[in-house]
Amino acid sequence: MIEINNLVKRYGDKTAVNNISFTVNDDEVLGFLGPNGAGKTTTMNIITGYISSSSGTVKVNGHDILEEPELAKKEIGYLPENPPLYYDMTVREYLGFICDLKAVPKEKRKNQLDRIISLVKISDVTDRLIGNLSKGYKQRVGIAQAMVGDPSILILDEPTVGLDPNQIIEIRKLIKSLAKSHSIIISSHILPEIQEIADRVVIINHGKIAAVDTLTDLSRRLSGQSKLLMTFKGPVKECSSKIRTLPGVSSSVPRVSDSKINQLEIGISAENTSEVRASIFFMMANEGWPILELRSMDPTLEEIFLSITSGKRRV
Repeated sequence: MIEINNLVKRYGDKTAVNNISFTVNDDEVLGFLGPNGAGKTTTMNIITGYISSSSGTVKVNGHDILEEPELAKKEIGYLPENPPLYYDMTVREYLGFICDLKAVPKEKRKNQLDRIISLVKISDVTDRLIGNLSKGYKQRVGIAQAMVGDPSILILDEPTVGLDPNQIIEIRKLIKSLAKSHSIIISSHILPEIQEIADRVVIINHGKIAAVDTLTDLSRRLSGQSKLLMTFKGPVKECSSKIRTLPGVSSSVPRVSDSKINQLEIGISAENTSEVRASIFFMMANEGWPILELRSMDPTLEEIFLSITSGKRRV
């Protein structure tokens, strides 16, 4: 767990980070978002101990990053936006070098490196020079170095920048697998990527916290309630009336469609939208009205981000 309390960082008369507080829970993926210049990289550099704060505290599994830096840093693996790779080393030589830097006991190195190499899927390039690897493999090697020493927390800054779609999918799968045994902070400008893998998001703007919550709750707070759009075959008025009687449904409004297929926009006030979906499905099946599509109309992370950082809305 990481606990950030009242963190401030000043550079002369400029305040880069202004009294921010949040936590990262065990085995959680936290998306850390903000526009350029918002203070994301500064905050991550403070968390990792690369720079010190002007005031406030960062505790990593109970260890203060300033008072117990060695114990705190042992818990953290860091992948900066530009991975710290040595291009004239082979992959295995480089990871061995990282083991030296992190003081991994020699008797544990082989097993640890073999496990990491297998996990990040770089077994076929361990004897190749890093400089000759593709961008995707270099990112994997960067993640591998962050995992050396078995840290419980991984901080990943733009881990998919510059990758092609196939490589992005591969790195996303890797991060999801790592989340089963690590707490992860991931910062990225690719917002659909964060929406896909993050449990919660922290959005900062002008050095201040603008929002902290799950995507579902942020979306609900931004729009007022969850909404679904159902495309179906059946009588519109009768279907709409029956949908409104279901627990958790606050409204059911027919929508004009370009095709002959009927559509209903369904407002949901219930906490558990999955239960409402199930109720809708069983009701429609019982009436013999086939559902062709049932999809969320909640704001995307991109829409939430733009709304918050543009100053139009604070949630």
